Amino acid sequence: MKKLTILDGGMGRELKRIGAPFSQPLWSAQALIEAPHYVAQAHQSFIDAGAEIIIVNSYACVPFHLGEGLYEQQGKALAEQAAKIAQNTSQKAKHNVLVAGSLPPVFGSYRADLFEKDRAFDILSDLFHAQDKYVDLWFAETISSIAEADVMINVLQASTKPCYYAFTLSDEIGQSAKLRSGELVTKAIEKILENDAMENSVLKNKVDGIFFNCSIPEVIEQAIKDTTTVLANKNKSINIGAFANSFTPISASHRANEAVQGSRDLSPEEYLSFAKKWHSLGANIIGGCCGIGPEHIQALVKWRNSIYP
Repeated sequence: MKKLTILDGGMGRELKRIGAPFSQPLWSAQALIEAPHYVAQAHQSFIDAGAEIIIVNSYACVPFHLGEGLYEQQGKALAEQAAKIAQNTSQKAKHNVLVAGSLPPVFGSYRADLFEKDRAFDILSDLFHAQDKYVDLWFAETISSIAEADVMINVLQASTKPCYYAFTLSDEIGQSAKLRSGELVTKAIEKILENDAMENSVLKNKVDGIFFNCSIPEVIEQAIKDTTTVLANKNKSINIGAFANSFTPISASHRANEAVQGSRDLSPEEYLSFAKKWHSLGANIIGGCCGIGPEHIQALVKWRNSIYP
């Protein structure tokens, strides 16, 4: 089994916790605009907890959060600024810290029904080029559907760096894991691996990892099981990872900018118990998403160090 690497936690909720300007619809982009030193402080909190990968705070640098006008004026510049802050903070760390660029959902988290292929490609390409100079790897985050994954893959064709694809899951526990779109996880993974097996394909996919994020911890176990089944059938070994949230289950009609999603008090010990199970099933990169703070990451690091001294 690969040695466990620890990712950071939820940037938006950490910004809010430390007192950064934070409100809807700007969300985590507000600190970039008004008080970027808080972004560096939030990254530093996760690094101090022991995180070995931090994700650029570019998640809200899209029209859905900024609005069309502000995105056209500042979207790319804000994403570049976020990448520079992450890189600068990582370079000051006492241990090796990698910076991951972020390709977020363009039309709102969890909303596969709002997806627009052509517009998404243009916006994500802008975010890719804004960040690429400053990052060590890529996360396509909170992918709700196979169609969205296809666009992420096409954007990341331009990358020479490791590319990780993180799907968000339906919060309903079942015998098979499903994306927010209702599509099976197994189908999604098979789809994104299709061209990876074609040695001469012009559109050869670069899939270095499959992750599950911004879903309740309870549904990730089945998703990892389904992933390992597909990978075994294809005789393929890549990174598997998870960074869950501490939300209550999210409905299919959730409107991210119209209501604050309910959260629960998930202790570091409770989150660690989920992480231990994910690791036993094959996950080798684990962190947290919304509501998972430095204290959770610190617990993960302490446990990891006890099993990999």
